[in-house]
Amino acid sequence: MQVLLRRLMRARVIDLAQPCFPGMPHWPTHPPFAKAMTKLHGDAVLEGGASSSAEFIALGTHVGTHIDALCHFSRDGILHGGAEAAEVQSETAGIAVHSVDQIAPMIRKGVLLDVAGLFGDQALEAGFEILPDHLEDAELDGGVIIDPGDVVLIRTGWGRYWREPRKFINGMVLPGVGLAGARWLSERGIFAAGSDTVAFERLPSPRMEVHVHLLVDSGVHIIENLMLEALAEELFDEPANEFAFFAAPLKIEGATGAPLRPVALLMEDDDD
Repeated sequence: MQVLLRRLMRARVIDLAQPCFPGMPHWPTHPPFAKAMTKLHGDAVLEGGASSSAEFIALGTHVGTHIDALCHFSRDGILHGGAEAAEVQSETAGIAVHSVDQIAPMIRKGVLLDVAGLFGDQALEAGFEILPDHLEDAELDGGVIIDPGDVVLIRTGWGRYWREPRKFINGMVLPGVGLAGARWLSERGIFAAGSDTVAFERLPSPRMEVHVHLLVDSGVHIIENLMLEALAEELFDEPANEFAFFAAPLKIEGATGAPLRPVALLMEDDDD
């Protein structure tokens, strides 16, 4: 235990979450993030001069850096594993099967596929479709091998636009993984796939076929709105684009998704 703790304390910790603030980007049909102070310092002063402040927040479960539960999508009314959505959902309780509270805290190997880095580190063009060839090239360039159960993060470069909401959303025309790329990922048996865009898949996508393939057909979670710029910089001089991935969604019963605070730990070699 002491050896493990020493290694963890020496690890470089990279925050992969985008900050939340009023006016931040969000999928147009999801509720935006809202925050307001409910009590300011000095509103109520205790004996001895102490006071406290607090705030109210509200947001959709698919706003900000978040994870999609497998129940987020269905095909012809059927969820992943064959359950009929109509039989397991309600407006008050949510969805009883594959909801976000059933996702265990993640401690897994993470892999960065820096697709933007293949093109001179520029953000991918709007509407750019990430194909299997791009993923294979990024895997080779990153010196990694994707194993079953991994969390694979795909960098498009769009995370740098988070403070520019209109540019980040871009009228719902965005780079992302196409269906062939999604199949390439699912064939490797990964646990989750994530990216630094609002949708993960290439937009426009009238059928949202990548979400359907990963969530419904394959049981692969999707993580969106990641910040991958710092991670790419940290891994630039490393022999492999892999790391320890730690994250846990808010435990909201029956929910189709939840905010996520993921971190990457870059472990130092143990000389003990």
